[in-house]
Amino acid sequence: MTDHIIDVLVVGGAGVDTTVYVPELPLPYADTYAVPPVVDRIGNTGAGVALGCHALGLRVKFVDLIGDDPQGALIRDHLAARGVDFAYATSEAGTRRSVLLVDPGGRRLSLFDPRAVPGQRMPRDLYLPALRSARHVHVSIVDFARHVYADIPDGTTVSTDLHDWDGENPYHEDFACSSDVVFLSAARLGGRRERVMRAIAERGRASVVVCTDGAEGCHVLAGGEIRAFPAAPPPGPVVDGNGAGDAFASGFLYGRLTGRPLEECVRLGAVAGAHACTTEGTHEDPIGLAALLGAVT
Repeated sequence: MTDHIIDVLVVGGAGVDTTVYVPELPLPYADTYAVPPVVDRIGNTGAGVALGCHALGLRVKFVDLIGDDPQGALIRDHLAARGVDFAYATSEAGTRRSVLLVDPGGRRLSLFDPRAVPGQRMPRDLYLPALRSARHVHVSIVDFARHVYADIPDGTTVSTDLHDWDGENPYHEDFACSSDVVFLSAARLGGRRERVMRAIAERGRASVVVCTDGAEGCHVLAGGEIRAFPAAPPPGPVVDGNGAGDAFASGFLYGRLTGRPLEECVRLGAVAGAHACTTEGTHEDPIGLAALLGAVT
């Protein structure tokens, strides 16, 4: 029997976010806008899940491809300062980046530079030892991460976040069909939400599909039934919605890995996501365990 020394192995998805706070979205054309200080911070989805789970006391390992560049150094330094176990190989294309435009209400527009390299693979020796000792694997939707599924041992649970998938783009199908827990956003689904959620479960191995919808809460498919859950009220003014989905996933996974019922997992995710909306930056201040549990009791 494998001795699990890692609760969550996060595969892929670190980057640097350049956040620009703008007066409104959409931003009307003008030659120049004076804005508050523009800040580079750690971002992207894998970093959010790794940092969020780590802040909740889970044993986390994070593996990724990043650049040998200032952005890669920022990621390494941030994770090291917070005690997150991070292993990486160098990508010649450089580190993934996003420019985030954030309005006064916390809404964001993300301009994402994936630095994708066709056919790129993650070295197996980077992740295999961790994979064999992990209770759970969270796979980010970077192209090279899809190849890791073939090495995940039987019995190890897997999650992914499809983000704003439209339910049709074939890029996401490997992730959607190969994961036990699938998160996605309702942003591009409209009236097709239920149909897409059921298709994920029917075509793949997912036992739980969670479709988040911001302040409207979320819908969860489990046991053949779709249930609606409310959002948690933010504990303070909403300043930046970046990272809320990753925080939700972290809270939900904490609940699942500690054996809590589905309803409580959803509540933990909602509280973590609401907290993220009250902090500037994408992953600067993930909620801690005491605050999370205190908010759901």
